[in-house]
Amino acid sequence: MLGKRGAQALMRWTGGFALGLAALAGGPAAAADAASPVSFEATYRVDAFGPVQGGVQRRGRVLDDLDLVADVDLGQVIGWSGATLHGYLLSNNGEAPNDDAGTLQGVDNIEVGRQGLRLYELWLQAPVGDGTTVLAGLYDLNSEFYANDAAGLLIAPPFGIGSELAATGPNGPSIFPSTALAIRVNHDFSAGYVRAAVLNAKAGVPGDPGGVDLDFGHGGLFIAEAGMTGPAHLAIGLWRYSASQDDLRDLTPGGDPVQRTAQGAYVLGEATLIDGGEAGRALTGFFRVGIADGDTSPFSGGWQAGLLLDRALPGRPDSQVSLGFQQGVLSSKMKANMAAGGVDPASAETGIELTLSDRITPRLTLQPDLQVIFDAGGDSRADTVVVIGLRLTIDLTP
Repeated sequence: MLGKRGAQALMRWTGGFALGLAALAGGPAAAADAASPVSFEATYRVDAFGPVQGGVQRRGRVLDDLDLVADVDLGQVIGWSGATLHGYLLSNNGEAPNDDAGTLQGVDNIEVGRQGLRLYELWLQAPVGDGTTVLAGLYDLNSEFYANDAAGLLIAPPFGIGSELAATGPNGPSIFPSTALAIRVNHDFSAGYVRAAVLNAKAGVPGDPGGVDLDFGHGGLFIAEAGMTGPAHLAIGLWRYSASQDDLRDLTPGGDPVQRTAQGAYVLGEATLIDGGEAGRALTGFFRVGIADGDTSPFSGGWQAGLLLDRALPGRPDSQVSLGFQQGVLSSKMKANMAAGGVDPASAETGIELTLSDRITPRLTLQPDLQVIFDAGGDSRADTVVVIGLRLTIDLTP
């Protein structure tokens, strides 16, 4: 888990973070006041996951995730109406269940390649006109782009953001667990919204080696999304990197990777299929389809779809069940590389997830999870992988 050093570091970071926000808001007493300009949330998750069939090794792995989020209403603090200061500390520790599952896309959305404490987000948002806001700072693009709210209960990473985008960039795009400096503009109108952002192509935050990349030497990632809201949500998005990236396979005469432009597009939607009102069961469906260039990423595209059932269990108003289907389509160059290494590549890695969540006490939620992955690792000869897990979520908000 956190360990002694991690706990000490966490206390230093969170203590300074909380004191700074409290001072900005008018002191510790203000933070406790119901009308305080500072809102604070703290959530701790512990996952135990492992394959029970197929995979590399059958064993359980434990990992955790601590989220500390604060928002300051600058209208109350300094009279800047509509402006918000947002801070987000993230701590991840524990093991890596995908080492045993052996998939390309992962099985747990809190697994990280590098453990530790990070300043995940720190941004300022302000209105600049009727329905228009501008945001600047360290920002998770997946908080507003390429996201389905109805897929939020599912734990497999592809349901968070399409793998064809998640696998791009010199250090991954500006998503969990490392964001990047960004500027985002959003305009809401009566029937929907349009938003666009430019982000540093190289993600990095305090807590990562090297910290925040300030020179933008790898260029930028440009992304835009337009959508309709109402009874159903339908949106289309485009993304493109300004600087070229290494081709997965093609080489120059000198033996260096050919430089290619990484780019792609996606569509998504979700809608209420059954509206049970305040007391009845409500069923929501969602889908997403994404495509990419296939030259710079292992994936040329993918899709996700599923259902979310609220109030799923009789007499349990906080219970939810979600069923999701997803597929990461391998690019032709990724398959050629795999074949050269002696692997018989599949056309895609495919997964199914079924999960149930219920709040057991006011602060504790339990979520058993089942995942089945076909052609894990993109290997057509791989045994079907079955992963089971349990997530405990503890609400630590004061």
